[in-house]
Amino acid sequence: MSSKQSSANVSSGQSPHVLDDINLKILAELRDNGRISMSALAERVNVSRANVYTRVEQLMADGVITGFSARVDPAKAGLGICALVFLSVHPQTWSSFRTRITQMTEIESCRITTGEHDAMLLIRGDEVGAIHAFVIGVLAALPEVKSVETVLVLDEVFQRPYLLPTDLPPRDEEVAQLGLTRFTRVNPGRASLNG
Repeated sequence: MSSKQSSANVSSGQSPHVLDDINLKILAELRDNGRISMSALAERVNVSRANVYTRVEQLMADGVITGFSARVDPAKAGLGICALVFLSVHPQTWSSFRTRITQMTEIESCRITTGEHDAMLLIRGDEVGAIHAFVIGVLAALPEVKSVETVLVLDEVFQRPYLLPTDLPPRDEEVAQLGLTRFTRVNPGRASLNG
């Protein structure tokens, strides 16, 4: 596979290589302890140290592993207020919208969504006033933004660093009914989210 194909797959959320059971075990171990030594990791997944080192390097090269970092409790770090901000964006302004929000360090994450709103942001602050000032004074003032809805998070029950296919339990096909899920069609003016 060419590096161009590999890059396209990674950017579209697809892994260029199939993840086998050993790779999934490696990812599960790293999720629990990103600082584990290669020797200990090899022992945990029952392969040689050279094999696990090669696999981790390949997972990084493929973009499956995107980095290693410490997990921080935001409240203990001084950012005890969390909010979800739902934005509707004017059609044809996606490129400038993405550029602007990517540069805002106050935003922890952004998800482009289907449904009533176009994007969901997760933001944090040390007080409600700081959240209000950022939403009204910065986000709502963006020329790309049509409307804003903010929801304060009362309790963050848990957040997993990431899910793996092995985390998903098998579901009985007869129980899973698509009719229980509501999808809203995308606005036709939103033809390109990247451009």
